[in-house]
Amino acid sequence: MELDTRSVTSEPASPLKSPGEEKIEVISELSSSDWQSRDSGFFERGIKTLLSIRKSRRSLKKEKGKEDSGTRNAKRLLQTLRSYEENKPTICNSMEKIGEICEPIEAKPLSVMEINELIQKRQLLQAFASIKLMEDETISERDSEKYRDNPQELVRKSKDVDLLYNSITNAIKSIVEETLEDPTLQHTMLTSMVTLIALEEAAHSSTDSAARPGSDLLGRPRKWREQWREAVNESARKRVLKAPMASREQETWLDFHLHFLQEHLREDLLKIKSSVKKCYPEEYQVCDTYVGAFHNAIASHLQELSQGPLDFHELYTLLNWVANTYHSEFFLGHPELKPEVKTENLSLLLTPADWDKLKNDYIASAKEKIKSCFGNILRLEVTEKWEKEVHVEEEENLYHTSVSFDIQTIIGEHVKSSGAISGGLETKMLELCMAELLEFIPRFEQEFMAWSSAQDSPSFVPHLVAYINSFHELVSELETVFKVNTEELQKILAALTRNFTNIFLTKLRTKTQPLLKKILSKSWILATERPDSLASAVSQFSEHLQHMREPQGQDLLHEVHKYVVKEYVTQIIKPRWKMNRDTRQQVSRKMSQEAAIIHNALIDQGSKADWLLPVIYHIANIIGEKKKDKIKAYVKELCQDYPDIRKEHILAILALRVLGRARRAAILRQVCQAQKSSNRGKGSALFAEIDVPVICSCF
Repeated sequence: MELDTRSVTSEPASPLKSPGEEKIEVISELSSSDWQSRDSGFFERGIKTLLSIRKSRRSLKKEKGKEDSGTRNAKRLLQTLRSYEENKPTICNSMEKIGEICEPIEAKPLSVMEINELIQKRQLLQAFASIKLMEDETISERDSEKYRDNPQELVRKSKDVDLLYNSITNAIKSIVEETLEDPTLQHTMLTSMVTLIALEEAAHSSTDSAARPGSDLLGRPRKWREQWREAVNESARKRVLKAPMASREQETWLDFHLHFLQEHLREDLLKIKSSVKKCYPEEYQVCDTYVGAFHNAIASHLQELSQGPLDFHELYTLLNWVANTYHSEFFLGHPELKPEVKTENLSLLLTPADWDKLKNDYIASAKEKIKSCFGNILRLEVTEKWEKEVHVEEEENLYHTSVSFDIQTIIGEHVKSSGAISGGLETKMLELCMAELLEFIPRFEQEFMAWSSAQDSPSFVPHLVAYINSFHELVSELETVFKVNTEELQKILAALTRNFTNIFLTKLRTKTQPLLKKILSKSWILATERPDSLASAVSQFSEHLQHMREPQGQDLLHEVHKYVVKEYVTQIIKPRWKMNRDTRQQVSRKMSQEAAIIHNALIDQGSKADWLLPVIYHIANIIGEKKKDKIKAYVKELCQDYPDIRKEHILAILALRVLGRARRAAILRQVCQAQKSSNRGKGSALFAEIDVPVICSCF
């Protein structure tokens, strides 16, 4: 038989008298003390007195010797509860008379249907008294072997008792669930339920918990307090699952779900603290019970969420909510919940295994996220700057680009957000960012070099300077702000700087080679080319280097200066037609003039390579010197300033002067002897990088 317990009608624990009279609660029959005192033994003492014939001052056993004491006690309880419904409570005079109860009134046992109707109307106290009466009568009849010849009848009556008790159990569960569902909390319903639980515990306190054959659960404790706790847990579970969840296709579905969860469950806890708690005795520890139930329900729910596919943002949302929001003032740590809601003894919201899995998934997802962010930086540089040939910005006389700032921002945001979750996650995130950066810079370099090779853009050098500035600034900032070891990064940037230098010099060579090849040509000698043509071409290309940070700017400008002088000398010593005296004089003057123009132009741009100036002057003096005896002195000065010069170079230079073989050999011997006695380590290398014409090797 299934009994329906759903009903909007509730049984008040304390019916009201007419105006001017006191409100009498059901428990007032047991004691005249204030209900709010909530003495932990109140119900037990009252019910035991009510049901115990041995402690009663009136011996009902003498009056009704044939009637079982349990049956009489249930009847007394039933009659007492009926007297309350008729607004005729019996009030004891004092706590000393708590054992005194009113004279029992003979009661007619109710049928199963009538009891079920009481349960549906939520008149649970009267229903319980009737069920207890039915139970005691059935036990008495069983013990007297009344059903020896009809055991099926005992089974039927036992099942009726069990089903009726189960109906009350379901009613208790419904009341607990409605406690948070119903916005208008009925305090009387909760207090009535608490009274009911106490009555049942007292009624079955001395009952053997072992079931007897054929009687099922007859006479056994119903453990409604445990059922209440399970109902609280189930109610919390349903409240958690009730939080709306948008489609996972929506970007912020998890943010919305968790926000709704914390807002509404916090409201539930506030209601429990302010309204629900006062309806229970202290021993129920209502706040702790509900907090534990919600905690377990949320933990189970989050564990389920964590097993599903989550993207980078969703993983962070879940991690951050667990680590920061859950115990914060926005949820369990809300000021209005203190001090009743305690969180210090709660277990971990996620198991260590689930927590580690979330963090690992987050780091794995962050790898792709950061790679994508760095990729976006490169894409914007290509489409918005290179292709549109936008000139770079200048800041404090240095070319500047946002690449360094963008990279720092990406790293900073990810490291900071990870650090808010845990120190270990912050360390892993920083390591991940650095690893991705080490892969990004070579990729950036390849894209830039491919673009620069594909076209001759006037913005090439400014961008090159700006990127070298930005990447080296990045190293400094990473060391200062994030305290990371940049050794590997510096190696990569050193390679990038070398490669950028090489491509810069390659483009410079492309622009200057046509002018260099004209040196000592007839058009060059006849001055059809402007003497500053070469210097102008070099200056236009290298002028941007003064906006490069040091020491990179000075190093690259030095390379430019050295390259121009080296290439100039290489062109000079190439074998050509023999020049007469006038031509040699003209060539000497032209070389000295161009050397001064080139040198001054690069010095004006910031070059400090003064050591490169004399070489062209020395060669010009050798070519234009009229007195052969002085040539030896010029050669000696050349060898002193550039000790890396070889005899092949000297012979090639002397060939320009059109000296005889014997004189050239004599000069070479004297110079070589002087070099042996001098410090060969003095000066910087120049001629080591100048190829000697094959035709000169025979001298």
